[in-house]
Amino acid sequence: MSKRFVGSRQTTLGRDIRLAGIGVHSGARVSMVLHPAEADTGYRFLVSSRGRIVAEIPGHVDHVKNLTLCTVLGDESGVTIGTVEHLLAALRGLSIDNCYIEVDAREVPIMDGSAAAFVAAVDGVGIRELQSQRKFIKVLKTVRVEEGQSWGEIRPHSGFHVDVEIDFDTPLIGRQRYAMEMSSGAFRNEIARARTFGFMREVESLWKAGLALGASLENSIAIAEDRVMNPEGLRYPQEFVRHKTLDAVGDLALAGAPILGSYRSVRGGHRLNAYVLKKMLSDPEAWTMVSAPRLRESTPVDLSVGVAAVNYAADGT
Repeated sequence: MSKRFVGSRQTTLGRDIRLAGIGVHSGARVSMVLHPAEADTGYRFLVSSRGRIVAEIPGHVDHVKNLTLCTVLGDESGVTIGTVEHLLAALRGLSIDNCYIEVDAREVPIMDGSAAAFVAAVDGVGIRELQSQRKFIKVLKTVRVEEGQSWGEIRPHSGFHVDVEIDFDTPLIGRQRYAMEMSSGAFRNEIARARTFGFMREVESLWKAGLALGASLENSIAIAEDRVMNPEGLRYPQEFVRHKTLDAVGDLALAGAPILGSYRSVRGGHRLNAYVLKKMLSDPEAWTMVSAPRLRESTPVDLSVGVAAVNYAADGT
């Protein structure tokens, strides 16, 4: 491997990825194709209907339309795409900068409720480097949002650090906190397999609202009053807060570029994640765009399958 600065170039997928699954809220069958994309494309959702693309929605916080139970993006015509956070977490967690995401429904398939299937799919096709330098959003000052007992803030940091704390009024969860310095290895080993979760007591009201129609023990951790209903139990110690960390990585991927900063969330969720990100991006004194060091080489290379080279110590431009 080259001895140049690792992670200095933008990346995309090695080739197309085809996936299918169930929409956790609609209960409908969903087909999705992830396409390689050129440099500076970012994440773009191509919503199709009957084989025709009806909308192209940028994966950016400016296009967030709803934050109830999942993150929903949309365009001015009213077309939306929901449950984007687990896929975006996988792309950002594996340091993939550019991807077209073609979906034939209004939500990304839930798969097993985590990012594991997306990670495995990327491992199957590999990651390709592009010639353009990777760009980063560098946090310059602390930005904080408070909502009742919930609060979130993002601070300057030389890498990408995530620190999430949750507090649920049930002994099965209680107060949990998880913090990690992000890298592709840490992502895949520590949080990628953490599943979404829900309470059995809320199921009927969710169904009446037209939500969680596709939820099952195959794609969610179901919590009863005194036990986890899934026969296999939990995949990690503190799987609940690890999943909330996964969600935060996916929501922060809507910044439009990898972040150089430290994010802290207490009793938060999709709403708080998006509000902190929006507040930071709306303040020109809170952040700046920087690039990785310039390279002498001009030929892009293919990274090993499953290896997303990441180094967040970018230089300013």
